[in-house]
Amino acid sequence: MLLDSNIVIYAFQPAHAPIARFLETGTFAASAITQLEVMGYWRLSAVEYRRFELFFSELNLLQVTAEVIALAISLRMKRSLGLADAIIAATALNHQLSLVTHNTRDFAWIDGLRLIDPLTEEAP
Repeated sequence: MLLDSNIVIYAFQPAHAPIARFLETGTFAASAITQLEVMGYWRLSAVEYRRFELFFSELNLLQVTAEVIALAISLRMKRSLGLADAIIAATALNHQLSLVTHNTRDFAWIDGLRLIDPLTEEAP
């Protein structure tokens, strides 16, 4: 399963405790773009940065490849989709992984992309 940026951020917020429990149920990966989005936030404290750094060090971090870029381009040519979301969705498709996100509305139209929202669904 591939983690979207919002899931990584929510995992460390007490209000979203179900996500932390969900993350104990399986093996997860993240796109390098997710790491960039989360760790590149300009308001992160040093403590938050280190927490995310440790978190990402435990994941299978998937790099942006030519295949992922080609898929992202094809997605963006079909419908308005932010650059990061296009790359994250393309990464999930390329690696045949479900995308774990709370932002299912932005991805629901993508054929073949399996979505999991751990805030509204039971863990698989």
